[in-house]
Amino acid sequence: MASAPQPQLPLFYKDLLPLNSRDHGDWKVGAFDSASFVAESHAIPLTVDEFVDAQRNYPIVFTAGENPLPIALMGLNEGVNTFIGDDGKLVADVYVPAYIRRYPFILAKLQPDTEDMSLCFDPSAGVVKKQDEGQDLFGEDGQPSEYTQGVLDFCKKFEESGHRTRAFLEELKKLDILMDGEIAITRNDMPDKPFVYRGFQMVDEQKLRDLSAETLETLNKNGMIMLIHAHLFSLNLMRRLFERQSAQGKVPVPNMPADAGNGAAAN
Repeated sequence: MASAPQPQLPLFYKDLLPLNSRDHGDWKVGAFDSASFVAESHAIPLTVDEFVDAQRNYPIVFTAGENPLPIALMGLNEGVNTFIGDDGKLVADVYVPAYIRRYPFILAKLQPDTEDMSLCFDPSAGVVKKQDEGQDLFGEDGQPSEYTQGVLDFCKKFEESGHRTRAFLEELKKLDILMDGEIAITRNDMPDKPFVYRGFQMVDEQKLRDLSAETLETLNKNGMIMLIHAHLFSLNLMRRLFERQSAQGKVPVPNMPADAGNGAAAN
């Protein structure tokens, strides 16, 4: 079984194999015993279709650089995920981003010179293998099982959401309403040493207010204004996220490098 070409694998994925009935006809998918694959990830990719649900639990910001993408912050420092419980699993009653729910499957190009994508999986996840218990991947006729078809449909919808997300960010860039983000949080026991997080982008509220009435009306009609507001409302969770991290003893000493977004610093 040959791995698919993988010059750079996405977050979580350590290897990729194309799923096929010849090699995996009698394989099954088991359940994850823990969320160890996400435990050291503080920023999870997000699609615009998830903004309304995700903003209830996580700050939504945009990565730094020329091609920003939205991320849900599950921690303010690199390697810190405050939503992993003592049992090693994601805490209950919070929205789980589709990027996490998709793993260990993904649609990937097997050949760089084609647009065709195949359903692949990460064998290092340890849940897709030849085993007695779990969901069948294929039927006796070699056709994808109902479970596999559901996974394929989910991955296709995720890719479609990705296209909408990129289009949304392109519009934000055209409007020139993104700015470098910075948030300073002071702890009661250290009032003279604020924790300052940078390295992400956010919508500039002043530039948003300065847009013409015609532009704002267009944003309202195409649904973008709702997404922008979900992002801005979610920023109020920054302090709550900091408090979660502080309660877990995972806040670094001030003036030491830290991470929020894809490369922030706490000074």
